[in-house]
Amino acid sequence: MNTSPPPLSVLMATTNEQLLDDLLRLAAAASITPLVERDLHGLRRSWHACALVIVGDDLAAAAARVAPARRTGVVIAGAGPAADELYHHAFDIGADTVFRLPGDEAALAGRLIDTLDGGVRAAVTLAFVGGCGGAGATTFATAVAVIANRRGLRAMLIDGDPFGGGIELALGIEQDAGQRWPDLLNAAGRVSATALRSALPAADGLPVLSWDRSEVTVLPPETMSSVLNAAQRSNDLVILDLPRRADPVVQEAFVRATAGFLVVPCDIRSLAAAKRLATPLATLCSDLRLIARQSRRHTIPPPAAAAHLALPVAATYSDEPALAVAIDAGHFAPQPKGSLARAATAVLSLFPQLEVPGERDPRTSRPRP
Repeated sequence: MNTSPPPLSVLMATTNEQLLDDLLRLAAAASITPLVERDLHGLRRSWHACALVIVGDDLAAAAARVAPARRTGVVIAGAGPAADELYHHAFDIGADTVFRLPGDEAALAGRLIDTLDGGVRAAVTLAFVGGCGGAGATTFATAVAVIANRRGLRAMLIDGDPFGGGIELALGIEQDAGQRWPDLLNAAGRVSATALRSALPAADGLPVLSWDRSEVTVLPPETMSSVLNAAQRSNDLVILDLPRRADPVVQEAFVRATAGFLVVPCDIRSLAAAKRLATPLATLCSDLRLIARQSRRHTIPPPAAAAHLALPVAATYSDEPALAVAIDAGHFAPQPKGSLARAATAVLSLFPQLEVPGERDPRTSRPRP
């Protein structure tokens, strides 16, 4: 087993202990353990050791005199106002930003988190909501996330409905350790994407953010925004299961979504309820589509349902009685050839950027071009 520690990503170099304390506090908030050097010799020795180099303003002039090799990812940090001379030193050592604390703490914290997260991703974000009560949106959203995870996509499933109570139970992880929404209530500004993934309970490698059994049922919109930003920076795909209401948190989620999906059983009462929801959702989401759910008691054809709602059909699927039994037992595992899995795959295929290199086309068993 490889037990070596993870590589250090940030170098902090300063002789100013007060500045160093401030920098270490920001690093701790971002779950970063930096490499610390307290003189010019240490700075030069470790100049190429880390992705981000933070040079204290007390060392900027000395560093400029020795003209270190040019590299990216260098910044200067210090307290109080910056003299013009400091910006000359920044130019000489190739620093791209000068941060003045405490005013620039939020900006420097963001830079630290970006370094921890590595490359910045722009995840496809899909929002699912039921057109009526009991429509099956949670089941469908979970199926899309599970199928994406099976295909090797870096996915995250987020339960935005505090009254749903079904995702963790269906996946059998309700007793697993990890953070839930109430643990993130104070999240604002930047949340570490890497830390978020590692903090959540996971089902076969799929991180899930859901609710605990506390009385907390309301999120500030700022929390949803911060968490979504982090999720989108660290994943290929983010799946949102949202409640049937238009509060600020749901609005925040929909406006950040790549596409939205209204899951609707194909019967008259369900379509009547969904019609009232489709119009306000369409004003929030530029790409809203229908997921048509069929069963023996659902008598309206999906094309007619789509015409009534004025939405394009993204996928249709039929109820699977055996799956409902498995969900109650905490063993959510859509059969690869089942109706639900096929519909979830159809939704994923709408987004070419989610195609896994070398993946085979299920219709032909040949590699996709």
